[in-house]
Amino acid sequence: MEKKQYEKNIILICFILVKFLIQYSLISPEYELQRDEFLHIDQANHLALGYFSVPPVTSWISYIIKLLGNTVFWIKFFPTLFGALTILLVWKTIEELKGNLFALILGASCVTFSVLFRLNTLFQPNSLDVLCWTSLFYFIIKYLNSNQTKWIYLIAFTFAIGFLNKYNIIFLVLGIIPSLLLTAERKIFRNKNLYFGIGLAFIIISPNIIWQFNNHFPVVHHLHELSETQLVNVDRWSFIRSQFLFFPGTLIVVFFGLFALLKQQKFKKYRLFFWAFFIIISIFLFLKAKDYYAIGVYPIYFAFGSVYISTLFENEIGKILKPIFILLMAVCFIPIYRVAFPNKSPEYIVNHPDKYRKFGMLTWEDGKEHQLPQDFADMLGWKELAKKVDSVYMTIPNPKNTLILCDNYGQAGAINYYSKKGIRAVTFNADYINWFDFETKYYHLIRIKNAWEKENEWTETSPYFENACIADSITNKYAREYGTTIFSFMNAKIDINERIKKEVEEVKNFH
Repeated sequence: MEKKQYEKNIILICFILVKFLIQYSLISPEYELQRDEFLHIDQANHLALGYFSVPPVTSWISYIIKLLGNTVFWIKFFPTLFGALTILLVWKTIEELKGNLFALILGASCVTFSVLFRLNTLFQPNSLDVLCWTSLFYFIIKYLNSNQTKWIYLIAFTFAIGFLNKYNIIFLVLGIIPSLLLTAERKIFRNKNLYFGIGLAFIIISPNIIWQFNNHFPVVHHLHELSETQLVNVDRWSFIRSQFLFFPGTLIVVFFGLFALLKQQKFKKYRLFFWAFFIIISIFLFLKAKDYYAIGVYPIYFAFGSVYISTLFENEIGKILKPIFILLMAVCFIPIYRVAFPNKSPEYIVNHPDKYRKFGMLTWEDGKEHQLPQDFADMLGWKELAKKVDSVYMTIPNPKNTLILCDNYGQAGAINYYSKKGIRAVTFNADYINWFDFETKYYHLIRIKNAWEKENEWTETSPYFENACIADSITNKYAREYGTTIFSFMNAKIDINERIKKEVEEVKNFH
């Protein structure tokens, strides 16, 4: 028995090592950090109970990254770690469901050879979000198998951490509650510990709720803005199609799992998971959510499907089919591996657009087709921008009295991360609205503007300064920021601090 467990542990470790090795090889050297990563990294310098963009957990991780040196290695380490822990949880779930070695390998393969490689490429809340969904599902299974109270409190704690990481986990709860009511497990609503657990979760998340209240619930404004600018371009068929692309060759395991949950006596006590799957997906479809919001649903169903499939293969034919089935997971992943990751140069992608177009990779959130996938274009031009801003900064007399004002959080965060001069850029966009330093008296302005606003910026701002010039621009034609212009305005004729304070207040009141 100990020998078998030792073999299982070795195989599990191999899966985790493969995860780390492949994950760190998925980004070609031409690419830099992605737009959102800069914002999240900068939050480490402004710890708070909440942010306009995300709840606070991401900033805590960013602070750890900062303590570790703030290098790209550590920035990429944590999403990879969360992906590896998701594999571990699926493995432990299969063990809890009494799955054999084949079921363990199959389940781990399904999670490994999936969209999680893409999700875990970027330092965003999404990787931890999937881990929290999987953890909460796992703890529900542990409770159903044992009826031990501790699992209720772990469910509550996991929900709280998930909520403080990404509000998306609310949709999991909206799926679980009616699913419980539809099954015999509705008896949990008579358990007083459930309400103590709810109280615990509320206590943990309450500081963020208070922050939201004190800041006029920016999450509501964010969702409204998201609905108007991005979700309006989402169509439900694309959402469904993406689910198949996320898990090529492995989604069939989910279907086997759903069948087992509905029809197999062995899985009867877990039937709430059958209803939860369809309720959650239906909610996402109704709200026209982004396709990747649903990724957290799937890992736990790989566990159910793997255990059921392993029982079907307990015969002579099954012995032959087992390795073929595992190999199929990897083979089906190869086409996605070739296009879903920034492991090809921008030139290659531009010269082979059909390979990316057929997977919908070239269509951005604006609903239009572009020359590169959006995430890839968001990983270019940042070092160039920071280097050029540094150069302009050093040409200004008394540079410490210079305000570096950007158009968006990507520009500001990239300058702050890559600058060699200790520059702290700001913007009226996202969380940076709260990060202006008005203790410094500003006499000069370096303004970074989007390419299409170049003429307006010159016309509107140059009259307020004695000296003005267009200093430089981003020349990387593949970058989303291509053409972004750097203006140098020196010796202000107005009080910059007072002018910016008024604009900050106007933006906050609008929110």
